[in-house]
Amino acid sequence: MYKFIATIFSSIFALSFLLILVLFHGIQVVLLNLFGYQAHKVSVDLLNFFLVKSFYLVGSRIKFKNVHELPTDRPLIIVANHQNTFDIPPLIWYLRKHHLKFVSKIELGRGIPSVSYHLRNGGSALIDRKNPRQAVTEINKHAQLLSNNNWSTLIFPEGTRSKTGVPKKFKTRGLKTLIEKIPNVLIVPVTINNSYKFNRWGNFPVPLGIKLTLEVHTPVEPEKELSEKFFDGIEKTITDAIVLD
Repeated sequence: MYKFIATIFSSIFALSFLLILVLFHGIQVVLLNLFGYQAHKVSVDLLNFFLVKSFYLVGSRIKFKNVHELPTDRPLIIVANHQNTFDIPPLIWYLRKHHLKFVSKIELGRGIPSVSYHLRNGGSALIDRKNPRQAVTEINKHAQLLSNNNWSTLIFPEGTRSKTGVPKKFKTRGLKTLIEKIPNVLIVPVTINNSYKFNRWGNFPVPLGIKLTLEVHTPVEPEKELSEKFFDGIEKTITDAIVLD
């Protein structure tokens, strides 16, 4: 019975989610082409506001914990564990004043309403994992863009979602490259909890009443010499705060 009820509410949620994506795809195109970056950013912020609010349709709550005053006058690299695609809208919304961009696989730059357009046109880096030369060029260009504008970027060092919540070993090459290319960057570790529970029945239906939490940890200044111990410390900060139940 519970799964049947979840299916009904999940259908409403999925339809609403898709309609928001489709509607804001058109809004993004118009605002970017007529008014430029800042108007486009406002549309992306509003897109993610409505996506976050749509979680109420399945009884889910999102809690963003941040006691730190994150600077807006220098680039940030947000480093987080990754449990579900649903991790992303809250991060964009709650960190909106930091102009959050992404380092993403190139395949996501096509076929997804709103998301693909934003990735291609909003300042993110689209990496072809099969083409190391392209990846290096894209990362370098992305780093320059962040540095010039004091924008921020999000990296999921696990490389893919952890559908059980158990974190995968972090891969830090991309993170290290960005740090080396942005002299005044600040690292912001973030732990995401409970979004793996949305995968209880695969992609559909969505379980009801999931409490998704995002916790911002103390920002970290990069070391002059980026040792393995430095990256292990960031990974430990994030993974020690993961709660599995």
